[in-house]
Amino acid sequence: MNRNISAQAWTTLARKLRVDEACLRAVAIVESSGRGFLPSPSVLPKVLFEGHVFHRLTQGHFDVGSPGLSYPHWDRSKYSGTLAGEWKRLDAACALDQDAALQSASWGAFQLMGFNYRLCGFDDVDAFVAAHKTGADEQLAAFARFIARRPFLGALRAKDWKRFAYAYNGPSYAKNRYDSRLAATYARYCGDDALVR
Repeated sequence: MNRNISAQAWTTLARKLRVDEACLRAVAIVESSGRGFLPSPSVLPKVLFEGHVFHRLTQGHFDVGSPGLSYPHWDRSKYSGTLAGEWKRLDAACALDQDAALQSASWGAFQLMGFNYRLCGFDDVDAFVAAHKTGADEQLAAFARFIARRPFLGALRAKDWKRFAYAYNGPSYAKNRYDSRLAATYARYCGDDALVR
């Protein structure tokens, strides 16, 4: 299993999408510090379980019995605070409703939400998860399919970080300074702090 995206895979994708390679790398760095897997010896991909999504996909059926896993609004305090802890939360949710649970987590180096499996080129969420477990280049391929459309591609080509951040992380992106973190990461990668906007 390849735990790190190969240099050739980054270059090939950047050329194919006609996007600055540093833009693509910046997304991975901001989303996952550029690493899509838990530290060795684990072979599991990084996940972040989102209980508000699980609530939506299960119509709140588990809110009362499992309030740490299912709740109506995003709540940072529900996160475990560790990579292994998020897998424990995901496993617990899978015991309640596996399909909904897998769709309710973000996966890998690009933290793609499981419910986007079709937009990432998969027939079902199980295939999406299997690809994320297979290797880093497979995570990159899923990301490539996801962003190869409007508004993501145009925003990345233009380095319009606000537009990309809104599309990728939703309207509350500014709370986490997602756009400015992308811009700063891109600038650092290029070695030019003047690129920070």
